[in-house]
Amino acid sequence: MNSDAPELTEGRFKVVTLCGSTRFKPEFERINAELTLAGNVVISVGVFVHAGGPAVSEAQKRLLDHIHLQKIDMADEIFVVNPGGYIGDSTRGEIEYATQTGVPVRYLVPPDQGETDSQNDGRLVP
Repeated sequence: MNSDAPELTEGRFKVVTLCGSTRFKPEFERINAELTLAGNVVISVGVFVHAGGPAVSEAQKRLLDHIHLQKIDMADEIFVVNPGGYIGDSTRGEIEYATQTGVPVRYLVPPDQGETDSQNDGRLVP
């Protein structure tokens, strides 16, 4: 057994929902793996529409948006996948929803660092 594996100490693992633009599919996959290996249950987006995924209708887009809000409801926290500090309108709405419902928010790139941050190397921030 790998000694780097986290121990289950509280009876359940933390649930983290990933939010961000679906154009960042490689980053979603990398962060999903990192958070999972750190001992979290990770909920991600279902369809990467902006990364060569299937075309969806406006009705399907609204459905996906509502499903993602339910994923936020299921989470202990959300993690915003925002390389370069990019946060689009949909992600901004998800952050606002999480904040209004009391779900903590973490970011790949903290909002105050944004696109001018040259020190963030893409690793997860606390």
